[in-house]
Amino acid sequence: MTVPATSGPADSGRRMLLTVLIPAHDEGGSIVATVRAIEGVLRGADVPHEILVVLDHCTDDTESALRQLMAEMPALRISTNDGPGGYGFAVRHGLDVYSGDAVVVVMADASDDPRDIVTYYHKLQEGSDCAFGSRFIDGAAVRNYPWQKLLMNRAANRVIRLLFGERYNDFTNAFKCYRREVIDGCRPLLSNHFNLTIELPLKAVVRGYSWTVVPTNWYGRAAGESKFLIKEMGSRYVYIILYALIEKYFSRGDYRRSSAP
Repeated sequence: MTVPATSGPADSGRRMLLTVLIPAHDEGGSIVATVRAIEGVLRGADVPHEILVVLDHCTDDTESALRQLMAEMPALRISTNDGPGGYGFAVRHGLDVYSGDAVVVVMADASDDPRDIVTYYHKLQEGSDCAFGSRFIDGAAVRNYPWQKLLMNRAANRVIRLLFGERYNDFTNAFKCYRREVIDGCRPLLSNHFNLTIELPLKAVVRGYSWTVVPTNWYGRAAGESKFLIKEMGSRYVYIILYALIEKYFSRGDYRRSSAP
């Protein structure tokens, strides 16, 4: 599934710098393996990159493990979210300090497949403004997804599809890639929690950025505890959905991207 680009082909063959943004709260059991896997895949695919881990009020050895890793991994950066804690706050902090021409948001628990990051990168190089993964189309794979979360996920995505008239079926997955101009065009960001996972793609779609959907793999975490609470699928998600709906149908295009030069 592809929404045609309105900005023309990629930047005359220039290779973008990709930031891999990883928010981390007490992920000492998985963060080193996650970062090593991503670095190995991106280096092997010759993707120019930085890996930016945002420390979100960690109380375990996440920071010390990463600082040891930095000595052997020049592409790794650490930044600390000193503001309020939580997924949305951490990602928004990362979006204020990242260096890349594009950014992909990746979970710290190794649930996202690093090989899919390479696919995202090439889609943006080909001209798309965004690359959206789906775990629920042909070619995708899902392992060890808790059934309660799966049911809530599919219900929420069905509602979003009906309200916005889109065929894409995985808006609630954070694992997506955006050009810098999309992130800047979606500001100001409103979500402080996991509802940021739908705010970014919904704003990108409503504001007219181009996007491509690719199948992605997802694996249940092997270490640590999930920071996601099912109650997050409640009022905070509804708020963002209503906000995006109002913008889509009543803003008269005031927030849509400007035409390319």
